[in-house]
Amino acid sequence: MAKKDAPPRWDRKMQQRLARGEAAALGELYDRFASLVHGLAHTVLADERAADSVTREVFTHVWEHPDAYDPKQGPLRSWVATLAHRLAAQRLRATETAALAQGGHGTTEDLERKVRHASVAARADYIVQAMPVPLRAALELAYFQRRDYRQTATDLGVTEDEARRRLRLGLQLLSTAHDAGAPPGYGGAV
Repeated sequence: MAKKDAPPRWDRKMQQRLARGEAAALGELYDRFASLVHGLAHTVLADERAADSVTREVFTHVWEHPDAYDPKQGPLRSWVATLAHRLAAQRLRATETAALAQGGHGTTEDLERKVRHASVAARADYIVQAMPVPLRAALELAYFQRRDYRQTATDLGVTEDEARRRLRLGLQLLSTAHDAGAPPGYGGAV
């Protein structure tokens, strides 16, 4: 099996297994994507219990509606991430709307601004986790360890030009976090 063909093929087989009702397939899917789903939900909601609940909702939805995933639209990972993002944003809106209705501070504009901010943060997290390891490693060195491109090149054992290229590409990918409210692949708005 060629590495290039592995994700789409795995995605199609996983969907078929879920459609047949294979509980083991749901377990595999959960093992592979639970941390992604929980992380996105937690980024949007900033609440551990709410993120746990959204994680359960996502996998319940996938189990009950495996045919909702269309491999032609993008990777299964993106679909699951988009579903997590959408459910977390809905939960945030509902929670904040209820707080406003009970005399909480702020306006509906503040609520939408909060949802947009959380969506951009979740998308940025998704982008960083999904980017190729060499780009992520360069960004992590530059951001968390405050290395410049020369130090990053030395730490990674690459040329300075290669370090600059990796940093530039990584930052270009991250800049797309503001372009839409959901992880790529199913691009639906929140």
